[in-house]
Amino acid sequence: MIKTIERIENGDFFLIAGPCVIESEDLCMKVADVVTALADRFDIPYVFKSSHTKANRLSPGSYAGPGLEAGLKVLQKIKETFGIPILTDVHETSDIVPTAEVADILQIPAYLCRQTELVVQAAATGKWVNIKKGQFLAPEDMGKLAAKADSQKVMLTERGTFFGYRNLVVDFRSLLIMKETGLPVVFDATHSLQLPGGGGGVSTGQPEFIIPMAKAAAAIGISGLFVETHPQPLEGLSDAGAMLPLERMENLIEDVLQIQEAQR
Repeated sequence: MIKTIERIENGDFFLIAGPCVIESEDLCMKVADVVTALADRFDIPYVFKSSHTKANRLSPGSYAGPGLEAGLKVLQKIKETFGIPILTDVHETSDIVPTAEVADILQIPAYLCRQTELVVQAAATGKWVNIKKGQFLAPEDMGKLAAKADSQKVMLTERGTFFGYRNLVVDFRSLLIMKETGLPVVFDATHSLQLPGGGGGVSTGQPEFIIPMAKAAAAIGISGLFVETHPQPLEGLSDAGAMLPLERMENLIEDVLQIQEAQR
């Protein structure tokens, strides 16, 4: 875990991946097992991601995760079993301290990226903070949000911009603009392809474009790649229409690394 964080801090390209939300311990263990093996084979730092709580559900009946306490137990087991760092969301300032006891990177969700106390208190833990760019924000604004943290342990994640109703578009200029902050910039290849509310009461997506978009981001130059993945995405309890099938993670990593090698 320490080695992985050190490699991220030293500028190595890294991968953040896992199921959108903790559905079960078995699911998380399976995904972590597969992706850890791939990361070891391709020699890239890997951070496991899954949310213990999803606070921004569209419909009242949508699955929102096992909750803070139960979710952190699952994440702690992943951490101990595979020796990998953990990234998960914080939605309330009261979540921060218990989450920081397990997670190595605290994530500020896109809809909450302007919540000053959430950013300030997350950074005060001394852990890395990943601020996801709100779908409603210009990339030039992200430096201001990062400044609230008063820390160099901040990374910024692009996840698409509202393009009318129920659609997102990625302006790849935003990656270059955010890089001007000097902070690590991550491309979220799955949420960028969401169709918010496109399924009526749930969001859908366009997963067929995940790998091409990830390759495009790699060609521009990113510090890390964020991908939500699931063995059977269409059976997923959250973001079923926007996750990459687990069996395609190898293709994704291989294609992105080939582009990076060509650049070098």
